[in-house]
Amino acid sequence: MASAGAGTTPLPPKVASLGLRERLDALRNFHTGAALLRDHGGPVVRVPIGPRGLTPQFVIVTSPAGAHDVLAGFDGALDKGVRVHEETKHLGLNIFNLPHEAWKPRRRALQPLFTKRHVREFAVHMSTEAQVAAERAIDAGRVELDPFTRRLTLQVLGRSVLGQDLGARAEAMAGDFATLLEYFTDRGTSPVRVPARLPTPGNRRFARARERFFAVIDDAVDQCRRDPDHPAELIRLLLDARDPETGQALTDEDIRGELSAFLIAGHDTTATTLCYSLWALGRDPSLQDRVAAEATALGQRRLDAGDVSSLELTTRVIHESLRLCPPAAAVGRLAVRDVTVDGWRVPAGTNVIVGIMALHTDPVLWSDPERFDPDRFLPEFSHTRDRWQYLPFGAGPRSCIGDHFAMLEATLGLATIVRAVRIESLEARFPLAVPFTMTASGPIPAMVTARS
Repeated sequence: MASAGAGTTPLPPKVASLGLRERLDALRNFHTGAALLRDHGGPVVRVPIGPRGLTPQFVIVTSPAGAHDVLAGFDGALDKGVRVHEETKHLGLNIFNLPHEAWKPRRRALQPLFTKRHVREFAVHMSTEAQVAAERAIDAGRVELDPFTRRLTLQVLGRSVLGQDLGARAEAMAGDFATLLEYFTDRGTSPVRVPARLPTPGNRRFARARERFFAVIDDAVDQCRRDPDHPAELIRLLLDARDPETGQALTDEDIRGELSAFLIAGHDTTATTLCYSLWALGRDPSLQDRVAAEATALGQRRLDAGDVSSLELTTRVIHESLRLCPPAAAVGRLAVRDVTVDGWRVPAGTNVIVGIMALHTDPVLWSDPERFDPDRFLPEFSHTRDRWQYLPFGAGPRSCIGDHFAMLEATLGLATIVRAVRIESLEARFPLAVPFTMTASGPIPAMVTARS
């Protein structure tokens, strides 16, 4: 945990060898930018983009020790409040963007909803929708893996969160999600922000997308309230949730904010993880056949949560995809007061960004880091790895509350699809972008045939 009272500890070095445009590009493209900034300035580096007091100040952290100092605990020195987090409040307050003191009762209320026991109840949707998606892919013969996995994860979320078959609405919702996330990142990394109330084209696009998104959520909540047998499990749990210490229920605004965060985060992150996994297996037929054999050994029945312990290789494939394509390429905190991070003094008011993808691909930390190798996650290798060099779901008290849901969905989804179909990737490269979370930045085509 970062220590307060930094005293005379020196400030981190500035990035002196990069021009302003290069620095802005590195901050905006933070999946690759953090490593670039590390290479030009070190594992804890200041990235000035203008005068203090007029523009946001950034420090980029790319060492395991620095990640530990920023994320491991909470003593009031580092909190939510970086500019991108502030922008997400346009969708409401939720467990992702609340400051620590407001976050604590919300986390207490929501934690029981995301235990392994509760999450297991959603497995039926994950396997069922993955089988439907596989059959649809066989009929098509050739698919674009990114929209294919996005439709799948939206269908899972529609069933498990909203209690609905989204059908044709899934594609429109995915487009709205992209609009919302790009808006947050663009504003969060811009030196100057246009007030959100002004009717600029970008603000209007955002407002329209948010209105459509909120309408879907509000309609699902209303239906759940009117119908005690409505199948929206997560909404029902949110309506019934209480803070175990105070007994306080969530307000309608709280529920909308939490559903917004879960739908957007759950869609983008798992879709890209599945997309990357399928693409990687489509480039390695031998590995793909081993994953298929592992799932086939369980029979042709629908896979459920109890099967995950038998899907060891499939799980390692997911972990390796999360290493090379982490859903959150970076996470941030705001320095509330001067703190020490990996031996450097970070001034109060600084946006402190931990470069997760930079940690995951650092050649000092990983052998041949760009190679896809699920065996990195065999127990004998995992036990010797620094806890703070692999952070696919963040770490510390504010790690992702939906990590069990995401891992279960990705593991059952991948096993179900690869058991049913053979994937042949048609592109040698997986292009990446970060409109907010990590996504594919271009087409990821593949040929799909049924397994005999």
